[in-house]
Amino acid sequence: MKRLRPMFVAMVALAGLAWPTPAAAVAERALLLEIDGAIGPPIADYIVRELDAARLGKVRLIILRMNTPGGLDTSMRQIINAILASPVPVSTYVAPNGARAASAGTYIAYASAIAAMAPGTNIGAATPVQFGGNPLLPPDQKQQQKGKLDEPADVEMRKVVNDAVAYIRGLAALNGRNADWAAEAVRSAASLPAAEALSLHVIDTIADDVPNLLREIDGRTVTLAGKPQLLATADLEVVTVPPDWRTKLLVMVTNPNVAFILMLIGVYGLIFEFLNPGAVAPGLVGAISLLVALYALAFVPINYAGAALLLLGVALMVAEVHVGAFGALGIGGIAAFVIGALMMFPAHAPGFTLSGGVVAGAAIGSAALLLFVLAALLHSRKRPVVTGSEALIGTEGETVSWQGSEGRVRVNGEIWLARSDASLAAGSRVKIVGRDGLILRVEDIRRA
Repeated sequence: MKRLRPMFVAMVALAGLAWPTPAAAVAERALLLEIDGAIGPPIADYIVRELDAARLGKVRLIILRMNTPGGLDTSMRQIINAILASPVPVSTYVAPNGARAASAGTYIAYASAIAAMAPGTNIGAATPVQFGGNPLLPPDQKQQQKGKLDEPADVEMRKVVNDAVAYIRGLAALNGRNADWAAEAVRSAASLPAAEALSLHVIDTIADDVPNLLREIDGRTVTLAGKPQLLATADLEVVTVPPDWRTKLLVMVTNPNVAFILMLIGVYGLIFEFLNPGAVAPGLVGAISLLVALYALAFVPINYAGAALLLLGVALMVAEVHVGAFGALGIGGIAAFVIGALMMFPAHAPGFTLSGGVVAGAAIGSAALLLFVLAALLHSRKRPVVTGSEALIGTEGETVSWQGSEGRVRVNGEIWLARSDASLAAGSRVKIVGRDGLILRVEDIRRA
């Protein structure tokens, strides 16, 4: 028995070495995140959350597959800060074919340890814009001089451009990329296709797909937190983590077209509720829509003068219904509505512009609603009065008793005192032609 004990211990030890531990059973993987569309607060929250979660798993590489026209500066900087703080190397991959990394996408690519592009994609046009006002580089200042645009004349605009240039130069220095072209992309909105971007050392590689990307960057050395790190990516398992339903919902809500429509539903719903107290449904739908729209507009760059003009247009159309200005207020309201809608969302804000079709549809819908209400009011004026002292005029009744020129008549189940120029008999059908206080003036239907 004592001789068998060492053999048993040895067999248990060998079995322990052969059996995989829970940590070893989990394959090392690459995490694939997707940026498709404008970069706003929901996308920034999604990327930051996933980058933080990757710290705890066996993630050896994070790939940001990107196709974006740009986005908000605050959201872009949140993503970049998370990339720079991540202990896991991040590779930005502009894909699929035909995709772009414009404006904010260029900064994110420069901040990443690896910048890659698919064939047929482009990068650049990183000039910042000033929301709520004129474009950062007005057309009259867009004069070429040695291949670059002149500096903006406005001091505040110049500060914004110079800050953006310094920021992207700093990102270029972190990963040894072309800082001069990055500055040109900011100052003159330069853009490059994938092949030229690779030759100018704006990006690190061109890859047809994600597996090809992993093979291309395998064995490269990147810098993380000031320390070199060797990439071993060829055999990594790719795990795609798309935006969850919450992120997709917030992306949809913060779309300028959706926020604009929700705002109109909210305003009109509350107006209908105020005009018809107790209807409940218009007020409930309007209040919810308006609150969601206000949430969205808090994150979307808007021109407040345009928003005020749009609301003024709605107010003028409502006033037309009550005042009856023969269409003057209504026409002015429609004009203010259209101009305000066009001004509300800056046309030069990448990814946050309002569709002309939505503006046209909303204007036509508001005009149609105004015409419908006016037509209903005109039609109601032709109807007989059903309340008040005038409601009895023209109504028929029957005499209950009569003596001389006075008597009693039954009208709508009620007994009234009545007078007539002619003598009437009990049971005669009469028609009310007037009223003096509580006494009706009637006449015989046969004589009428």
